[in-house]
This record gives sequence, structure tokens and C-alpha cells, in this order.
Amino acid sequence: MHEAAYSDKPGTGTVHEPVMGAEVVAMLCERRPLRIVDATLGTGGHAAMLLEAAPAGACLLGLDRDAQALALAAMRLERFGSRVIVRHANFSALAQMVGEAGFSGVDAILADLGMSSFALDDPTRGFSFMREGPLDMRMDNTARLRAYDLVNEEPEAELARIIYEYGEERGSRRIARAMVEARRRHPIETTGELRALIERAIGSRRVGGVHPATRTFQALRIAVNDELGSLRALLEEGPRCLAPGGRMAVIAYHSLEDRMVKTRMRELAHQGDFSLLTRKAMRPGPEEIARNPRARSARLRCLQRNP
Repeated sequence: MHEAAYSDKPGTGTVHEPVMGAEVVAMLCERRPLRIVDATLGTGGHAAMLLEAAPAGACLLGLDRDAQALALAAMRLERFGSRVIVRHANFSALAQMVGEAGFSGVDAILADLGMSSFALDDPTRGFSFMREGPLDMRMDNTARLRAYDLVNEEPEAELARIIYEYGEERGSRRIARAMVEARRRHPIETTGELRALIERAIGSRRVGGVHPATRTFQALRIAVNDELGSLRALLEEGPRCLAPGGRMAVIAYHSLEDRMVKTRMRELAHQGDFSLLTRKAMRPGPEEIARNPRARSARLRCLQRNP
């Protein structure tokens, strides 16, 4: 689920620049972790940086829902040999995966909640309104629910709720009404059809540089993948898996996620067993944003279990 810049170079495959990689390494490797979990492994960019900075005996458990990304990560991390364990899993099952890996306590956990450029830029996955493709949006392509199913089958009121709550879109009712009217004629099948429908419903003018389809596509993706439910489970299970002195870092990209992360970390700190290492969210610097514009909305927060 990483949001990262990449380039295709002959002979090297897909090369990603992990978002806020230096900050993540500085935060999580300060205490020389031996058991690391990358809960959103993606294609392995953060994982490689963490293993390079950690002690030689450190092991990493990498989880991701995207089987295609995991295959790339396995190749990228092959040089670390048995120090890496890769699992096709949702991070909502983190505690189970940690137990199965034999980690009695975890020293560092990372979750980068951003969309993967690897998936976002693949038109067959249907995540982006900038590329014509099927209305899919599944992070795990073995899952049954697709954006197509929501758009063509959910009642108008439920569509409006999803778009408003998960996309914070003020034109949610107009968009939902337009979807229902359009699907009476024929199913809405592609990202291009949905984008055009949204533009007709609320206008095509960008507000603050944001395309009018952005929030609706975000909302549908969140609903298809139950992203907030998975994050809620991660924020419950992750801290419990930390060993004394262990740290958990989360990178969020929109207000819904960041609000959940901030609230949960503050709750844990208030209870006394944990301490906040970031009173305010850390942000990427201007040089990183210039290299990778998709990093501009990143917010990094970190929590430590008290020794």
C-alpha cells in the first residue's frame, strides 16, 4: 500500500523511493531492532532500508495484500536470505502473523498506508481515474468485492454515505443520484465512465488543484478494501505486539486515517504504557516532495512501548 515514486529501468525492474525513508529509518532503527514488521511491504523499499540499518542479525516479517507486489518484494529482498519472511496477508491479522513467524516480541513496526504507485499506475487495477480501466480497486485480487459491485448494486443512500464519509465529498448525493440514473440505462463498467459521470454531476473544475473525481475514487477504494476497519484492527493489535522499548510508526495520507492514528496513539500514551515520539506528525521535506509529488500529503507518527 505504499505511495512511492518509481521508474522502470532496463535490467533493474521497478525501482521505488520509499516515502520518508530516512525519517522511518531514524525513528525505528535508533534502538537497533532485531525483530521488525513491515505491515505494508509493497515492493520492499522500506524493508530494504530498515534491514540495511538494523543489526546484522535482524529479521523482518513483511505483510501485504497485493500478491503482485509481494513477488517483486521477494526478488528485491532476496539478498537478505532467511532474514526475511514474506506473507500474503492483511495487516489486520498482524498478531496472528507475528505469532506464526515466531516473533515473541516485536522491536519495530511500520505501516505505510499510502496507495502503491505500482498498483495505482496499472490501468487493469482500476484505482486511478487518470487511466482507463475496469472498475476494480481491489488491493487483494482474490477478494470478491469490486468497485463495480458497489457502483452498480448499492442503493443510492448507501452510495451517498460511502462517498461522503470516506471521501469527505460534499457533492455525494448528486454523485450517488447520477450513478443510479446512469446504471438504469447500462452498467457503469470503467474508470473513464465513472470519471465522466462525476464531472457531469458536480462539474469538471478543479478546486485547490484537486480533480472532482478524487474524493469519490478514494471513497470507493476505502470501502472495497475495508481500509478503515483494517487500520482500526492494526492500531489495536500492533502496539500489543511490541516488546518493551519497541516502536510503531505509521504513515497516513488523508485526514480519516491520520485522525484515527493520532487518536489511538494519544489514547495509548495517556494510559501510561506507551509514549509518543512525535507530538506532531512529521512531514516530508520540500526536496522529497519535488522528487515524488505523491508524498506531499504524508504524515508520519510514531509510538514507543515504555521499557
